[in-house]
Amino acid sequence: MKKNQSSITAQGIAFARALESSRQARERVCYDPLARQMLSPAFYLFCKLFVGYGEKRAPGVMGYLAARTRYIDDYVQSCIADGIKQLVILGAGLDSRAYRFEPLKERVRVFEVDHPATQQDKIEKVKKVLKDLPEHVTYIPIDFNTETLGKLFGFGYDSRLKTLFIWEGVTYYLAADAVDSTLEFVRKNSGQGSSIIFDYVYTSALTTARKRGEVARMQRYSRFTGEGLVFGIEEGRVEEFLSRRGYTQVKNATSEDFKRAYFAGANQNRPVAPIYAIVHAAVGPSGDFPSSAPRA
Repeated sequence: MKKNQSSITAQGIAFARALESSRQARERVCYDPLARQMLSPAFYLFCKLFVGYGEKRAPGVMGYLAARTRYIDDYVQSCIADGIKQLVILGAGLDSRAYRFEPLKERVRVFEVDHPATQQDKIEKVKKVLKDLPEHVTYIPIDFNTETLGKLFGFGYDSRLKTLFIWEGVTYYLAADAVDSTLEFVRKNSGQGSSIIFDYVYTSALTTARKRGEVARMQRYSRFTGEGLVFGIEEGRVEEFLSRRGYTQVKNATSEDFKRAYFAGANQNRPVAPIYAIVHAAVGPSGDFPSSAPRA
């Protein structure tokens, strides 16, 4: 990401949530009533004009983004029920979970971690939508070119507490050593029963000669956006990948899982992009993992 530029991708993802939320209740896969309020009317209308073209070039991306939001929402709620005390949202962008889930406000401290420019834009939007910044949310600006997640400790993060880390829509843009560094921090600096959930793209989708439309487009324009797709985990290898890094209770969900879980009835013909997956895993011994994890 460019130094003083707020994330364009974060706004695009918020648009996807807003568009899905505008569907009738029986048709929508996820529901984020704050997403549209986080966007300017001009940006929303501009994106809406081109969403059909984008879906034609990259079938199933909108379906995947809706499923990703829903799956992580379900997992967050299962972790709240299981007694987490802290929620850390890495690369928070315009994520609205801290403001949508009432139980978080009552008993969970939330840390939103993001690039300074993107986070400042987010703070201004939250002030506009909610009037005041919520007391249970702590905003931590981190420039990963010069800082590390160790900065969390200066903002009240307690490594002894049961914590959920959300890492949504981020790994694609990181170098492999940055991914390893984040996973190592989470494993070493969170209490028993903690977990992490993140999504990833299959390595082969980044390296094949015939790339899907969204992958080719993101790689082509990365010099302008500062957000190029560079990291992936090969299909069928994430369990081994995380186990080797000290994680347990690894559960992976693919596009086929999302189709079965969320795309029935009116949505049965909607495509879900097949090159992405979501995984969650536990920190510490097996048996400390939320027993109410969502089924996909």
